[in-house]
Amino acid sequence: MSPPAIVAPSILSADFGALGAACEDTMKNGADWLHVDIMDGHFVPNMTFGAPVVTKVRPHVDRPSRPKGRGTFDCHMMIAEPKKWVLDFQKAGCDLYTFHYEAALSSTASTIPSETSPEKTSPEDLIRYIHGTGMLAGIALKPATPVSVLWPLLSASDPVSRPDMVLIMTVEPGFGGQKFMASEMPKVRELREKYPDLDIEVDGGLGEGTIDQAAEAGANVIVAGSAVFGASDPKAVIGRLREAVDSRRKG
Repeated sequence: MSPPAIVAPSILSADFGALGAACEDTMKNGADWLHVDIMDGHFVPNMTFGAPVVTKVRPHVDRPSRPKGRGTFDCHMMIAEPKKWVLDFQKAGCDLYTFHYEAALSSTASTIPSETSPEKTSPEDLIRYIHGTGMLAGIALKPATPVSVLWPLLSASDPVSRPDMVLIMTVEPGFGGQKFMASEMPKVRELREKYPDLDIEVDGGLGEGTIDQAAEAGANVIVAGSAVFGASDPKAVIGRLREAVDSRRKG
């Protein structure tokens, strides 16, 4: 059977004036993970926050007792130099470090933010490096990137070189509150058909009006920002997102 629903509210839509409390409340309302959007103003035109904020929020949410368990901090790294920041986020409390395929094609192999290197990293190299720190590794695709670029990674013979999750962006990364792009659902369907046990995340424009499309395509990890944090009854919204996925699980 395909994996169960994982609801990962994006804290980008939370109250930054009381972020720790907002994260606590969201977990109490039934969230499985917290989705942490990291933007650097280079890979995407917006900026959010860095590892120090993650460090401060982490004590408000219990660490997961198993890989991908409840309380996972799913850090979505919309940054130009993803390898440089792996160690900082590992120390801050990240559990799942999700980088963009597009960034890993051209970024430096340096592992220290203040340094650079003439060598370049690669998606496979970065996955192996993330796993070496004890974190899970996710890989994200922008809408313009074909899903076929992932086949060699997902079929790697060595599990250390394989991503633990694939994130299909259903908006252009960089800003919250955008309209859901149904045009990205064929990528999700193809992934689910080829890799029935894979955790497939969708991010962008997800809510009660669009969850059925994503769930029907085969997504099981659901990122929702304003749909959860802006709801009058966040617990009910999280429950409906979960039900939409779990009612469509295939086995």
